[in-house]
Amino acid sequence: MEEHVLVVPTKIFHDLGHFEGFCAETDKYLAELLNPAHTRYEPRSAVETDPSLKQLIPYCIFTHGGEIFYYRRGSKGGEGRLHKKRSIGIGGHISSTDPAGGERRYGPAMEREIEEEVFLETGFKERCVGLINDDSSDVGRVHLGIVHVFDLEAAKVRPREESILESGFAPPSQLVAEIEDFETWSQICLKSLFANV
Repeated sequence: MEEHVLVVPTKIFHDLGHFEGFCAETDKYLAELLNPAHTRYEPRSAVETDPSLKQLIPYCIFTHGGEIFYYRRGSKGGEGRLHKKRSIGIGGHISSTDPAGGERRYGPAMEREIEEEVFLETGFKERCVGLINDDSSDVGRVHLGIVHVFDLEAAKVRPREESILESGFAPPSQLVAEIEDFETWSQICLKSLFANV
């Protein structure tokens, strides 16, 4: 049975204030974007090419001791348009099968995505730091990223999925120097959150 994923009409996002790139004003957007009056679940295959809807995606960045977790996407699973790109974000779609909880299914969905993709073997403090929008690509036009930074107690993150390759932790300056290797959302986060670290 096909996965149904959480979407919000792009018009709602535009009414709140369209932006390109990174926006740190989470309070301005999240309550309305996650409001059940605006959201619904649609078949993933239908919404991947429908720019009138935005799929809401938790995008989780792990940091420890001033360094950032990174990896390269393999050619198995996930979003085919991002294969072989490097990334600093872990996350994915909010599914209709995720258990309802705080903020409806958003929190449980974020936890599930992390659990599916990596072994997170340490304590952490998590904070929501902003949103990402990139209408310059086919992938970006149908997704809206909600960025969370996890400050880890230890650098203990290991790939669980076969599609996560060449992973590790590195200083922001090193990743910024190699920024062209990264997917667009990671480039946006590196420039907006870590370029001056």
